[in-house]
Amino acid sequence: MVELGFATAHTAYIEKCFEQAQVIADTPIFCDYQALDQYYPNAKFINLTRELSQWVPSIKQLLQRMHVNLQREDGGFNTIIKRCYNEVFSPLTTENINNDQFLIDCYQRHQQNIQSYFLGREQDILHIDISANDSFERLLAFLAIEQTPLAGFDHVNRGGKVTAWKQVKSPLKVESTRRGRMDPLPYPLIK
Repeated sequence: MVELGFATAHTAYIEKCFEQAQVIADTPIFCDYQALDQYYPNAKFINLTRELSQWVPSIKQLLQRMHVNLQREDGGFNTIIKRCYNEVFSPLTTENINNDQFLIDCYQRHQQNIQSYFLGREQDILHIDISANDSFERLLAFLAIEQTPLAGFDHVNRGGKVTAWKQVKSPLKVESTRRGRMDPLPYPLIK
């Protein structure tokens, strides 16, 4: 999205990020899309999907690495990350993380919730598997971008680590925190 010219944040934990970024990925967006949709009318959403055979081992590895810090009461990850992962993967236990059917059920429930929420508003959401051959063209059409020198999506996260964002150097990169600190979210959560 940075290469397409959008001010982009990988995650958002401060109000300034929500004010500056045109695109925000990951946490808290995947969990709070309904509240964000109401708080930011006319927002567009891109729901990244994957084949379960690829998604299950990937999310299992991620949750195994994150589990201790998601459950710690004396620190670990910030409260927004903890809330989002614990809501989507409830109950988030080591037993459930190692249970493929539990993870599949969480994924399918999450996808169904997204589908139901945006029912009748298909123009506001793009469901896309970026490994599909036509995915980049579908993204450009959704964003109403007619031409770009980019040929498609680069495969940036390798070896189970989401580290590529750290290497991005661009004035369009929006910081997600204030030197590690976060603010209360600028939108009310839906209960």
